[in-house]
Amino acid sequence: MSEFAELWAEIAPIGRADSGGYLRYALTPPELTLRDWFRAQAARRDMTVTEDGNGNLFAWRGEPWSPGTVLTGSHFDSVPHGGGYDGPLGIVSAFLAVDRLPRERKVGVAAFIEEEGGRFGVPCLGSRLLTGVIDPDRAAALTDRDGVTFGAALGARPAGALPEIGQLAAVIELHIEQGRALEVPVGVGSAIWPHGRWRMDFAGVGDHAGTTRMTDRRDPMLTFAHTVLAANKEARLAGAHATVGRVQVEPNATNAIPSLVRGWLDARAADTATLDRLVDAVVKKATERAGRDGTELSVTRESVTGEVTFNLPLAERIAALLGAPILPTGAGHDAGVLSAHVPTAMLFVRNPTGVSHSPAEHASDADCEAGVEALATVLEDLT
Repeated sequence: MSEFAELWAEIAPIGRADSGGYLRYALTPPELTLRDWFRAQAARRDMTVTEDGNGNLFAWRGEPWSPGTVLTGSHFDSVPHGGGYDGPLGIVSAFLAVDRLPRERKVGVAAFIEEEGGRFGVPCLGSRLLTGVIDPDRAAALTDRDGVTFGAALGARPAGALPEIGQLAAVIELHIEQGRALEVPVGVGSAIWPHGRWRMDFAGVGDHAGTTRMTDRRDPMLTFAHTVLAANKEARLAGAHATVGRVQVEPNATNAIPSLVRGWLDARAADTATLDRLVDAVVKKATERAGRDGTELSVTRESVTGEVTFNLPLAERIAALLGAPILPTGAGHDAGVLSAHVPTAMLFVRNPTGVSHSPAEHASDADCEAGVEALATVLEDLT
């Protein structure tokens, strides 16, 4: 068994659901178990572990936040029933890459919290806090589906921005590729599409499914259904992506007309102007339909990340070093948030099917080993 396969086997069972996917929400028992595993891995390597007060974990070879240090790593948390590679691959690979470096090299391994936003609703929450993109009070008040706030789960008010991040020489995040664009084991990221999440609340009048005439209904489910179809159409016309993957219904009864339907729109595009036009078009269609249905619509922008172009000289240097292709991605990452504050690059490991955020997500051990070697090569070159 390869070194990668041995270390991967240590975490593979943690948080696995009957679906075959993972339930590794931030600050829940599976994720907390993985954080303990992180500390143990750091101890094996005589690395110093620090926390930043926002829930982010770091393991350091050399002084924490020492100028010239290169930081690598990713996240442990998953989307509901997501794949095992999205996030943890970057942390496992980071520790194995550290093993291949001379002892004097100054490197850090990061485990960022709530990258997916699967529990508290805001993606890349840990890196947003670390860099000051989100206010700590707002972050502390974010709630999960059970009404638990992020502050309560964390056990404290988040600390917010940490200026020391500006002392880093670079950030390198390794991640499974989440599309079908990579035909070789390892690639280099060039950019991240702008993307965001919008909560759409459709309010109507709850009533009896059997006694309320069709002409008398103010059914928000109709408005919601029309909006989902409109989002699909507008995204296709714009060459963009729109997804409604989460919905809540009140009172959620088979024989009752809903009083409220709440859906979350995930929208992404190749540039900010296209993204803005897409969201505006969807909201316009939804508003028009609400007027016909006798329902009401309110839209809340929960998070938006602008277009990210990674440091081009760094990406070109890494691509030349590895002989690897450069490619963009439509998926968001902590590296995208950090790129505004420190030179940042991403390495992608081949995903043969392109499936991600699903139990079917997969990368071969051989490609993962190639990713470790590539990451070690990059870290040694940069430190």
